[in-house]
Amino acid sequence: MITIYGISASRTLRPLWMLEELGLEYEHVQTNFTGDNKQPEYLALNPNAHIPTLVDGDTVLWESMAINLYLAEKYDGGLNPKTVEDRGRAIQWSFWVMLETEKSLLEFLFNTVILPPDQRDAAVCETAVLELQAPMRVLDDALEGREFLLGDSFSVADLNVAAVFSWAVPAKLDLSEFPNLSRWLIACISRPAARAARAK
Repeated sequence: MITIYGISASRTLRPLWMLEELGLEYEHVQTNFTGDNKQPEYLALNPNAHIPTLVDGDTVLWESMAINLYLAEKYDGGLNPKTVEDRGRAIQWSFWVMLETEKSLLEFLFNTVILPPDQRDAAVCETAVLELQAPMRVLDDALEGREFLLGDSFSVADLNVAAVFSWAVPAKLDLSEFPNLSRWLIACISRPAARAARAK
C-alpha cells in the first residue's frame, strides 16, 4: 500500500494529484506542518520535517517533484514520457518551475490571500509580479502551438508545473498577457484528478 503524508493545502497537493491521475490505491495520512511534522515517527521518515513524504513498500521519498517523477516512471499510467529526451524535458520543467517561479508565486499568494489583510505587503506583491514576468513568458512561448508541454498529451511535466502555477488562481494573478499559459493552466487544473486532490 502506498502512503502519502501531508495536507492538500501544501506541496502535498502535487503527489496527491499524481496518485489520483494514476488511479492508484493509497492511504492519505493528514500531516500538517505545524506540529505533526515534528513528531518522532514522522521525523524517522523525513528528517527534514517537511511535507510531503511518500512510502511505497520499502521506498521512502520526500520532495514533491521527486515523488511525482518516481510515481510516473514506476506506475506510468500514460504520464511518463516515452523517450529519454522527453523524460529529460520533464525533469527540466520540474526543476525550472521550482527554481524560477515557486518562491515568487508563493510570496504573491501569501500577500494576496493567506496573510491577514493588515499583514500583507503590497511591495512584496509588486516585486513578485515583476519577477514572474520572464518565466511566465518562457512558459507561454513553450506552449505556443501545442496543447501540453511535451506535445499533445498531458504528462508529469504538465502536472508538476501546473501544480505550482495553480497558486496563481486563488491569488488572482493576472495572466491576460499569457494566453497560452492561461489556457493550458485551466485545462490542467480542471482535470478530475486535480479536483479530487484539492478535495482531500
